[in-house]
Amino acid sequence: MTPSASPLGASPLPAGAGPRVSRPGASTAPESVSAAGLAGLAGLLADRTRAAICLALLDGRAWTATELARHAGVARSTATGHLHQLVAGGLLKDARQGRHRYVRLAGPDTAEMIESLAAHAPLKAAPVRSLRDANRRRALAHARSCYDHLAGTVAVAITEAMTERSLLDLDHGPSLSEEGKAWLRAMGIDDLRPPGSRRPQLRACLDWTERRPHLAGALGAALFRRALDAGWVVRRGTARAVEVTDAGRAVFREQLGLTEEVLYPAAD
Repeated sequence: MTPSASPLGASPLPAGAGPRVSRPGASTAPESVSAAGLAGLAGLLADRTRAAICLALLDGRAWTATELARHAGVARSTATGHLHQLVAGGLLKDARQGRHRYVRLAGPDTAEMIESLAAHAPLKAAPVRSLRDANRRRALAHARSCYDHLAGTVAVAITEAMTERSLLDLDHGPSLSEEGKAWLRAMGIDDLRPPGSRRPQLRACLDWTERRPHLAGALGAALFRRALDAGWVVRRGTARAVEVTDAGRAVFREQLGLTEEVLYPAAD
């Protein structure tokens, strides 16, 4: 069914659903990018409500206009207007399932761009209104999904441990060493980019809570999938936070030397 740019409905679609749409500039030569085009893209994120919508969609799910309106604290009609702009601008894509319409980020490159911009934004301490709110923030900072890869304290520690062990070189690429490729295969992780994919095999994504890089790109996604499939990490409800399991802590201690301080969320 032909997608519409007017998202409506109720519950989220599974990750990966929806039609493929082009990201802004996905196949555009650098010299053809205009100042007006760049300003237009930046303008899409210059609104507080649209920024809140994009940050919420970093969980990799598809959301409805009603859910996003509730999250952003605006009327549904207001959220729908912003969603029209984000879809038209190529940052979001939408799809219909039955009577309902949903929106999600246009793709992993869009997610990584938003995460990187968030990492460059000034940090502002927000008031903690409840113990539940404090626990949620602590869990997100410790380990969370960034669209389809792992972010937070644990992800940064994995990246640094791989670098210290000469499995990964962040200064030139980033790139994997031959030892790194062998280590990934031994861990059951495919180090090859999917055939036909334009996505970079490996990217360093600046973590917005740690302000240090974690692994992104096709390899970062493969690592996160393996961690979920093997039960090293589990999702915490429908939020972006994930939790490292006892099995995961054992693997990360043995394979990368991660410490207990890193593997458990910090207490206040």
